[in-house]
Amino acid sequence: MSPAGPEFGRPDVMEGPGGPGGPGGPTGPGRRAARGGKGDPAAIKRAKRRKRINWIVAAFAVVVMAAGAGVVGLTWFYDDVPAYDTTELQATSIVYADGKTELAKLGEVNRTLVPAEKISPVVKNAVMAAEDKNFLDHEGIDLKGIARAAWNNFTGGDTQGASTITQQYARHAADLSGINYNRKIREAVLARKLEQDLTKDQILGYYLNAIYFGRGANGVEAAAQMYFRKSVLTPPGQKGALTKEEAAVLAAVIKQPEPDQATGHKGYDPATNKEAAVERWNYTLGNMVEKGWMTAEERAKAVYPEKTLQKYDPKKCNIGCGIDKPTGNVVNYVRDELEAMGIPSTEWKKGGYRITTTINPQAQKSAEEAARWASKTSPMSKLPKYYKAALVAIDPSNGRVLAYYGGENGTGYDYAGLNDGGKSGGHAAGSTFKIYTLAAALRAEIPMDSRWDALKDDDNGRKISNAGRDAGDIRCGHSCTLEQSTISSYNVPFYWIADGLGPDKVVAAARDAGIRTMFDTSKGAPHDLTKTKPEKLAPAEFDNEVAFGQYPVTVLDHANGVATLANRGVYNKAHFILSVEKRDANGKFVKIAGKGEKLNPQQRFEANQMDDINSVLQKIPDNIGKDLKGDRPATGKTGTWELNQDRSDNGDAWMVGATPQVAAAVWVGTEGKRRAIKETSGKKMSGSGTPASIWEIFMDLVHERMKLDVKRFEDRKNTGNPDSEYPNGQSPPPPTQGPGNNNCGLLPDILCPDRNRDRGGNDNNNGNGNQGPGAGIPSTAPPPPNTFPGG
Repeated sequence: MSPAGPEFGRPDVMEGPGGPGGPGGPTGPGRRAARGGKGDPAAIKRAKRRKRINWIVAAFAVVVMAAGAGVVGLTWFYDDVPAYDTTELQATSIVYADGKTELAKLGEVNRTLVPAEKISPVVKNAVMAAEDKNFLDHEGIDLKGIARAAWNNFTGGDTQGASTITQQYARHAADLSGINYNRKIREAVLARKLEQDLTKDQILGYYLNAIYFGRGANGVEAAAQMYFRKSVLTPPGQKGALTKEEAAVLAAVIKQPEPDQATGHKGYDPATNKEAAVERWNYTLGNMVEKGWMTAEERAKAVYPEKTLQKYDPKKCNIGCGIDKPTGNVVNYVRDELEAMGIPSTEWKKGGYRITTTINPQAQKSAEEAARWASKTSPMSKLPKYYKAALVAIDPSNGRVLAYYGGENGTGYDYAGLNDGGKSGGHAAGSTFKIYTLAAALRAEIPMDSRWDALKDDDNGRKISNAGRDAGDIRCGHSCTLEQSTISSYNVPFYWIADGLGPDKVVAAARDAGIRTMFDTSKGAPHDLTKTKPEKLAPAEFDNEVAFGQYPVTVLDHANGVATLANRGVYNKAHFILSVEKRDANGKFVKIAGKGEKLNPQQRFEANQMDDINSVLQKIPDNIGKDLKGDRPATGKTGTWELNQDRSDNGDAWMVGATPQVAAAVWVGTEGKRRAIKETSGKKMSGSGTPASIWEIFMDLVHERMKLDVKRFEDRKNTGNPDSEYPNGQSPPPPTQGPGNNNCGLLPDILCPDRNRDRGGNDNNNGNGNQGPGAGIPSTAPPPPNTFPGG
């Protein structure tokens, strides 16, 4: 059945091929032939009626002109009413990496053009019932209404409308403004031209794509999404289709979608004027019954659809812009990248663009399930609501951000990135930052089997904390390998690496991996590592404590850094845009040359050195019981930073890690001012607790949903200079047999029951976390300021 059959138009019109009156509806192609051929009495009668109407309009125009209204009769010869332009006044659409799933809309106008023939007949019928119930029967104008309106206007009475749907569209498309007799006559003439040039279904389709429905929604598709989260393209009866009651709500608001300050009328949006909205809804349903578009039985059972009607707050972002949900922060990054490409907001706000992002829908879904407090599958759901998590995942091979969760919407605080124009953001990284200290060490030819003194105080005699472990807990003592120190996360060896190389070398390694911004802890000020040389920042702003993560960084940057290491030292800048397209004159999207993704991979570290680091980091997930499903190898590092100098509580906890296909960073802390973070058991939260659980859940889900094969890292290369000048540890004692020595003989579990003491299950035992302002040097290192979360 065509859209203009009994469900859409006059119930007494019989269908022919393509619907009543031929293909396309009652006035489709071949409209005149469908209404009767040459000699058909009905056709002759209609032709005479059209001529009579044209003469009446012309005569009325002459009268008005004689009264000084102007030469509006010339409208017939010089004015054309355009079809609604497909390139203007549409929203800019932001989609996921699949190129079709909508992530958000941007722009000054929220509009999505839809084909007239695809619009649900339920919606068409409701709109005709509300605005022009005789639309299918007249020739585009209401003579009585025009005469009445023109006379009132001419004689100084109240201004009146009385416009048909055709006249409303003519006014809209021709950009006529002001209600006066001049406009009414010109509007009528243009309406007559429309009726002769277009089918009824075409006129109605243009009208529905053009008009404003309130809530920032222009056009019926945007309105259906805003009011009911449904599409007008879904056929009646199918799941997700608009009901007759819902369609009547949309139709009822057209008369006046928003409050009018001049008249004081509050409009017909049920969110702002429920009583008037319901009254006009009832009027619409009554007309639908009268025209046969709704049965009396259906009308008797009809209930105002409050349950499916979306809530609306004019003060919030409610025009489909997409920043009022977790992916809203992605929109913010898209805006920044468009600006950097030379497409300012003044341009994309005009609409007509389609931005394809790097965000993978399955990866984003996995991130939100793992990290959102509202997700029942997330460990966060069992914690107080003021606890916050952030998660960012990146494809190491190209820098594409696969998933981004920094909070519940793009208008609030972004816990994964920068805020306030880059003035705040970031969290103390704790021991997760040691991956960059390792990169700096191997750059300096320090091998992973080099020996370090894990008990040595600094040169001023200040004790350096080892994640709360006493000397007796560190069995390797004065002869710990760099590998042991990494897995058990001893701080002291990393402090001495920074002391030997210089903290600027650690900062440089972090910058090269992908850390763009670091915050000092004296003023809480951000420092752009890409614009200031490391030697100017360290040790002035970042001292030796940088080696084990005292200074805050963003989750996005940290994920980028992990991705560089997983990619064997090849850096790809994290980015959010794949392609930029714009509609051409034919309404098709065409890629804009020179805009979009521009990959620039850079080998920042030696691949063999990264293989050595990754081989060690692969031991950590299993070490804390967070190995991935399917024997999938992954690197990992946990980290914790304490809340205050007395080390009684922790304030930030992290887990970072990667497979060759996905690198992810997870942070857990609190909203606003830093507060103590604890597990549901009451125990201090560390990186191997909730953050590691979130990371594990996400990594298992994302690899499964993206159908990623198990891929392994390159083998260890054992790079470095065994005679390096930097290691300060003692040579290991020669191996001997018997209990109590390093070699535990044939009965290790009996002879050396404490040999695995450092493996533990949390940061305070295995050390994959860390430890306080000043790295356990509370006498001098100031606590992080509370001007930003995790500072």
